[in-house]
Amino acid sequence: MIEIMPESAGKIVGVKATGRLTDADYKDVLIPELADRFSRNGKLDVLFFMAPDFVGWDLEAAWDDASFGLKHRADFGKIAVVGGPEWVDWCIRLSGFLMKGEIKTFAADRIDHAWSWLKDKEPGK
Repeated sequence: MIEIMPESAGKIVGVKATGRLTDADYKDVLIPELADRFSRNGKLDVLFFMAPDFVGWDLEAAWDDASFGLKHRADFGKIAVVGGPEWVDWCIRLSGFLMKGEIKTFAADRIDHAWSWLKDKEPGK
């Protein structure tokens, strides 16, 4: 399941992923939300938080993620990937060269640092 996090504002979007992501999560929630924000704000900064119960993507959702990401690879300023299994961090590092924006991974317990990084603020200030 995908939820837009309440901390989202303007060009900064927080996305919380739980369970297994589906094609409907992308087509009904994430893609319309990002498309609307692209039209209003231009480039976006995204925090993608994988909750402890996140297990991955079904095949259609993985395709949605890859195709939407490639289509908009120049439309993201910063992407903070927070939490998730170790294999996700490895995949991010391997595919990060495809994105024009900056991608940084954070452990789940450092979500505050991820928000601060997106907002160009030092944690605790």
